[in-house]
Amino acid sequence: MVTTEEVIEEKEEKKVPVHVFKNPEFQHTAFRSSKKRGWRNLKQIISLERTYTWPDDSVHYSSIDAPPAFTPAKKYSDVSGLPANYTDPLTKLRFADASEFYRVRDLPMDIVNGLLELRKANSIVG
Repeated sequence: MVTTEEVIEEKEEKKVPVHVFKNPEFQHTAFRSSKKRGWRNLKQIISLERTYTWPDDSVHYSSIDAPPAFTPAKKYSDVSGLPANYTDPLTKLRFADASEFYRVRDLPMDIVNGLLELRKANSIVG
């Protein structure tokens, strides 16, 4: 028969081992200081990156010499923003379905030119 004292002694002998890779004095940085750390917006990050001296082959937010994408650019409708499979040959605007096609054809030329300028396409119309 096993007594309760023997069970307690067995539990005391089976202590959880301390892992070597864990630092017992570690304290997370969020709990160390009472000072709140603020977030930086993109403008602050870019201005900070411009002050550093970067190697010539590094890619960062303000560099425009990033490698090109291998996938072709997706085409979106100029009217609704949905993925567009079609282009109107008269106005050169992209559209997603037949209802948008009729809407594109009813647009005045100044709005068509404005939509093409937003897309940075060369305006052939008018």
